[in-house]
Amino acid sequence: MPHLKDPKPREPLWKEWDYNAQKKGVRHTVYSVNGDEYTGEWQDNKKDGKGTYKWKATGAIYDGDWKKGKRNGFGTFSYPDGKGGFRKDFSGGWKNDKRHGYGTQFYADTEYYEGEWYADKRSGWGRMYFQDGTIYEGEWYDDLRSGQGMLRQTNENRYEGSWRDGKKNGPGKFYYLNSGQVFEGVWVDNVPKCGTMQDYGRDGAPGPTQYPIPEVKLDNPEAVVAEAEEQFLQDQD
Repeated sequence: MPHLKDPKPREPLWKEWDYNAQKKGVRHTVYSVNGDEYTGEWQDNKKDGKGTYKWKATGAIYDGDWKKGKRNGFGTFSYPDGKGGFRKDFSGGWKNDKRHGYGTQFYADTEYYEGEWYADKRSGWGRMYFQDGTIYEGEWYDDLRSGQGMLRQTNENRYEGSWRDGKKNGPGKFYYLNSGQVFEGVWVDNVPKCGTMQDYGRDGAPGPTQYPIPEVKLDNPEAVVAEAEEQFLQDQD
């Protein structure tokens, strides 16, 4: 008696059709219902790999890495510059569609931030260049200067010390290099509350004060200042 082979089981046709319809690998431009367009790699019907996305409403473009349908990895986000080209808005790391890791945010032609990000906010170490020429370099938290940092002004005067909520708060030094003096003390919301002012490089300063700062005649000036500073620091806690 001849042996007949059992027919191989076949998947329903709809599964084959569904598989063939899945977007995977490199695809030409795919348009969304709202007119947005994406050109790049896919996996499991989601943007995954290298790709470029363009928003129809704003003309903005993201070019970079994707994972499971979201911006993940390194990428550059740009806006139209009104002259037929594009202006960079952000270039750097992304995670779950948010700026994350190390990257550069451009606020204006001469104002930008380069440093660390966490969940779309400046957090960690970073350097901020302001339009007026001022530069801040130091720690950030929740999009504000927070921790230890240095602020350098265009006349080379600078503050080095503690920050909180985007303002000078806590122990710090302000170097008045234009007049040859330095203030060391405690700050509260950008205001120096207690400390000492001393001459610092006065002979080489471009605009020194008329007279040197006189000597303090207190028996123990360090103890007096330390006690006052401690009071302000306790009030901040």
